[in-house]
Amino acid sequence: MKFTLDQQQRDFAASIDAALGSVEVPAVMRAWAVGDTGPGRKLWRLLADLGVTALAVSEEYDGIGAHPVDLVVAAERLGHWCVPGPVTESIAVAPVLMAGDARSADLAAGELIVSVAMPPAMPRAVNADFAGLVLVAADGEVGDATPAVGHTSIDPTRRSFDVVTASDRRIADVARSYEFGVLANAAQLIGAGQAMLQMAVDHAKQRNQFGRPIGSYQAIKHKLADVYIALDLARPLVYGAALSLADDSAETPRDTSAANAAAAEAALLSARVALQTHGAIGYSVEHDLSQLLLRTQALHSAWGTPIEHRRRVLSALCRADQED
Repeated sequence: MKFTLDQQQRDFAASIDAALGSVEVPAVMRAWAVGDTGPGRKLWRLLADLGVTALAVSEEYDGIGAHPVDLVVAAERLGHWCVPGPVTESIAVAPVLMAGDARSADLAAGELIVSVAMPPAMPRAVNADFAGLVLVAADGEVGDATPAVGHTSIDPTRRSFDVVTASDRRIADVARSYEFGVLANAAQLIGAGQAMLQMAVDHAKQRNQFGRPIGSYQAIKHKLADVYIALDLARPLVYGAALSLADDSAETPRDTSAANAAAAEAALLSARVALQTHGAIGYSVEHDLSQLLLRTQALHSAWGTPIEHRRRVLSALCRADQED
């Protein structure tokens, strides 16, 4: 099945690319990694101006109330540019958890950035020191929290924090918010995978070995083609999961898990081939590829490992078989 974005969605993606392309995002990432989040806050204000932070917020609170496909479009581009911060948590998960909360207006305006912990699967909140609000969601309830002990991550821009609930809990659709998180995480992985593939292709055209560009060798061509195919097969699953989520389908957990598992494996393959293509330079923190490599490793299991998501898919298929 082939999913085609309409012109408005393509223009939206192009506007994000144009805006982020005008910013030295790798420099923002390097500053963030050493504790300077000032440039990152400017970047998030740029995302707010584009309407990214308002996408999933309801119109009641000055949001856009966009379709989940539009959210995937944005998350994919943010993954491609390796935007730092609690992207999935703030633009995809928090709007669901904060439904009916007047603070959603600040979320839509980009004045409030939110991180989320969702124990037991995700007991810690990412970038809680950067977020203006930290939420803890579990068992159909959500409450405000405060960050406690911080922990390092394989991606230095994604420190995670233990949290302490600081307020009474409120009823929230935690199950649906989790599916939005899985979906947005998968979309970011697709974007990161595409970015690494493009970097690998560009490098293969420039790097010479035995007097020829390495991209002219069949072995390199086949590896790059394998990545292209893996991403091309995973991407429709992500958009299909967005449609499933929009329809509030009973199969949504199966669909989001299938999308995340496929996206995670495709992005990891892209990372491996990009590193092999670049050689030792890919390990260098001075090379922009290193940021995408570390981000991919972090997102690979951020909202559940591929193994866990395959188990959810298998459980859904078993239930469907029993019902038949």
